Amino acid sequence: MKHKLYSLLGLALGLMVQPVLAQQKVDYRLSFPNAVHHEAEIQITFSDIKSDTLKVLMPRTSPGRYAIHEFAKNVYNVRATDAEGKPLQIFRPRTNEWDVLGHNGTVTVNYTLFADHADGTYAGVDETHAHLNMPATLMYAETFKTSPAYVTFAIPHGKNWKVATQLKQQQGNTYFAPDFQYLMDSPTELSDFNFAEWTVQENDKTKTIQVALHHPGTPAQFQEYVAKTKKIVAEQRAVFGQLPDYDFDRYTFIGCYMPQAVGDGMEHRNSTILTSSRPLGAATNALLNTVSHEKFHAWNVERIRPNSLEPFNFQEANMSEALWLAEGFTSYYGDLTMARSGIFDIKKYAADLAGDLNYVLLSPGRQYHSLVEMSMQAPFVDAARSVDPVNRHNTFISYYTYGSMAGLALDLMLRQKYNKTLDDYLQALWRKYGQPEKPYTLTDLEETLAEVSGDRAWAGQFFRNSVQGSQLPDFTPLLAKAGFELRKAKPGEAMIAMEPLKYSEAGAELMSGTFVNSGAYKAGLDRTDVILTLDGQKIKREKDLQKVLSQHKPGDTIPVTFSRLGQTRSTTLVLDEVPTLEVVPYEAIGKQLTPEIQQFRQAWLGSKANGSATTN
Repeated sequence: MKHKLYSLLGLALGLMVQPVLAQQKVDYRLSFPNAVHHEAEIQITFSDIKSDTLKVLMPRTSPGRYAIHEFAKNVYNVRATDAEGKPLQIFRPRTNEWDVLGHNGTVTVNYTLFADHADGTYAGVDETHAHLNMPATLMYAETFKTSPAYVTFAIPHGKNWKVATQLKQQQGNTYFAPDFQYLMDSPTELSDFNFAEWTVQENDKTKTIQVALHHPGTPAQFQEYVAKTKKIVAEQRAVFGQLPDYDFDRYTFIGCYMPQAVGDGMEHRNSTILTSSRPLGAATNALLNTVSHEKFHAWNVERIRPNSLEPFNFQEANMSEALWLAEGFTSYYGDLTMARSGIFDIKKYAADLAGDLNYVLLSPGRQYHSLVEMSMQAPFVDAARSVDPVNRHNTFISYYTYGSMAGLALDLMLRQKYNKTLDDYLQALWRKYGQPEKPYTLTDLEETLAEVSGDRAWAGQFFRNSVQGSQLPDFTPLLAKAGFELRKAKPGEAMIAMEPLKYSEAGAELMSGTFVNSGAYKAGLDRTDVILTLDGQKIKREKDLQKVLSQHKPGDTIPVTFSRLGQTRSTTLVLDEVPTLEVVPYEAIGKQLTPEIQQFRQAWLGSKANGSATTN
């Protein structure tokens, strides 16, 4: 979340020069007397109010998310008093607004927050911790959005809780945010977490990287996690040549890997929140893959930021045409970093590429929306909740994965066509838009690609075809240059649908809608239909299906009987070929790794961090 950071020194000097003047500020106090039942008690004091009515709001969206979440649903027991403790009248014109009347310049608002969803978007409170995403936790007033905020955390008696946050520590358990935007962008974990830190020296500046991890694992597991996190940071630093200038010279990984946590990762300006119910011992490398993605966001989206997300709106959904780069390229580099750091080997990286390519290339969504238009679907899909069925398995491909594979294509094309890399492109975006924190447009992105490649016509064609359009290049020759074979995993094998089936004595039920490019869709089969027979054979188990399919080849037409809404129907179905792709390293299939291929692969997937940073 980008923001205009107020100078702490300037603020302090202002207070010294005008000690008798009232200072408009907000003071928050959070306590947890009923943590066992997931409640937090929150008190907010607004000082030096300028208007007759104080409009207090609960956010509806959260930094890094693009959909509406209605955080007010977990707020109750709202009351307000003046400076003397006198109760004040509250009028509630909207679901997330409380208007306080009759004050004398100071208002204290108290409320209870229910919090039982510890992830990157919501809040979770229990006897082990208080895991707080601020938009899900704190009310605010629009008229105080440029005012400093102070947050005091009351640690429950008998708890060894510490505070992990990107907020600036004032004293004790009181922390500071220069304005509303920074406050809302500052998730906080209160728990008895493990802690480690290291420093990086850059241009006479010391930058501190911290890891605060609430988890049930061993000290050895934590140390392994920290060591690999250091490798991730070093590799990503090498892409840009420097770490960002963190506002308080500090970046904090805030992790919660507890049984009650919900899997997530969420970027913030000087920190990231990382959650999972999976413990380190069972999933260290998978959890680190999220670390890699979120850390890359410190450059890409927090500072290299699309103009369409400025300013971030806490009351409406936030739509952007550039999430294919902001999220998609971050996903590409999240995985690439895992390979460059050696945490993932070549086989694992290739398998993950195959999974992403299968999703993007085999899904029919590209016939409905371009890469830009997929980005603009975010308010509907980014953890948004709905109860009515949607057709997104046909019409949508995640801008995370679609953008990641566009990044892969662009990286390999730049390397093979222009002796440039996607690293070069990101470095150029960093110099032009990230360091000066100047939001970019799609035109800016195309212009920068033209500058890096030296080929304006090609850059324009890529944006027309693959960004504004839905075309992707042939990945087979691109990957072959790096010694990977992209091929069908099961050529010549027949199938009826890619959708999951639920088997029972009644038959095989289609558990989701069919894909528009499948024989099952063309045959009229749909979600909840129960296949009774194929080619005259009853289908009660998977082996029944496989027996029928083994007797046929793709393109064969076979009779089908199925049940829909209690009625038995019949149709014919043209069998599809299993479309699944695989990416196989040459050395795994006995193909020669020539010196040229080895050199190309090393330049692409090899470490960039050796000797690039001085760490203590």
